[in-house]
Amino acid sequence: MATAASYAVVNKIINQNMVYCCNRLGKILYDALHDSFGQHPYIGDIRGRGLFLGLEIVSDRATKKPFDPELQVARKLKMAALEAGLICYPMAGTRGGLLGDHILLAPPFIMQDSQISEITYKLEKALKSVLPA
Repeated sequence: MATAASYAVVNKIINQNMVYCCNRLGKILYDALHDSFGQHPYIGDIRGRGLFLGLEIVSDRATKKPFDPELQVARKLKMAALEAGLICYPMAGTRGGLLGDHILLAPPFIMQDSQISEITYKLEKALKSVLPA
């Protein structure tokens, strides 16, 4: 049964050209994130591959100094993103297990182009509600 399910998934990925679509949408999303957050004072880096993209959250963009872990930036971003209607994967302790905050985006392969602006809008809303002005 597991083999049949795996076979069905692989066939769908191949027959619907999902790898190509994922790469194409990933580039569009990556560019949109850079346009929206590339110069953001609290975004240290934007990186990833395909539709699996991450944003590093820092207290100082120039030095990439992380926020104090006691501020719980990742946890607050998760809650703000959910409130804005965006499911993302904020993580803390991404630098040596203690420091650093990231937001991971992993939208589904079946995402549409039109949803990219929705992602950036909701992420911007979450960042504004959590990070200092």
